[in-house]
Amino acid sequence: MGTPRRRILRSRWTSGPAIPLDGPVLVAFTDFTARGHGQALAVALAGMRLRRTWPTTPGAVGMWLWADPGRRRSGSVSVWADERGLKEFTGRPDHVRIVRAHRGRGELRSARREFEEFDPDAVW
Repeated sequence: MGTPRRRILRSRWTSGPAIPLDGPVLVAFTDFTARGHGQALAVALAGMRLRRTWPTTPGAVGMWLWADPGRRRSGSVSVWADERGLKEFTGRPDHVRIVRAHRGRGELRSARREFEEFDPDAVW
């Protein structure tokens, strides 16, 4: 038997209040690898709770959540109108609580990239 295929799950696109115009957008990518499956589930559920606030998150164009359950990984791809919106979101009390609750229980990687315009296929 061959190696099992990796299965990445992706949520539907969740729009934020910022409308992407014909200009650049900032894309933030997060990738959390949990030490155990229980921790992976807890992080994914926390992400889904934050996702409910997306339609009213200032500066947010939209986002996807993703998960690779077999590897205990999950994260997000979020699109922002500007740096200010991203900074305000990461400083929000609900976001800070989640980050602190899971600190030391896995490995978090993140990256940012600016795109000249918003193209969902290119961003994903």
